[in-house]
Amino acid sequence: MTDSSLPPTEALDLATLITPTEKGIASRVLARSGGGNVTLFAFDAEQELSEHTTPFDALVIVLEGELVLTIGGEPVPATPGTIVRMPANVPHAVHAPEPSKMLLVMLREPKS
Repeated sequence: MTDSSLPPTEALDLATLITPTEKGIASRVLARSGGGNVTLFAFDAEQELSEHTTPFDALVIVLEGELVLTIGGEPVPATPGTIVRMPANVPHAVHAPEPSKMLLVMLREPKS
């Protein structure tokens, strides 16, 4: 079963699907299933997600602005049009030096 906050069979402009929060981070789950989920994030300048780990791989797709992902202690600059894989069980963090938007695709292994 898939849970989605998006209407089916409709082309939508990603920029209109989230409203940035002043001095904060906004997020919106666009789709969720047993295999993972897709979340749209909007960061104001100098906002960040602190270091954490997850038990599954995740993909970050930068849509606007610039992000610095720290993965396993190594900084990875990411700009619009780039994609970065964050491996499972490796500490990672996200910093936005400027207002930025990204899609986060979490890849969970389906339960058998």
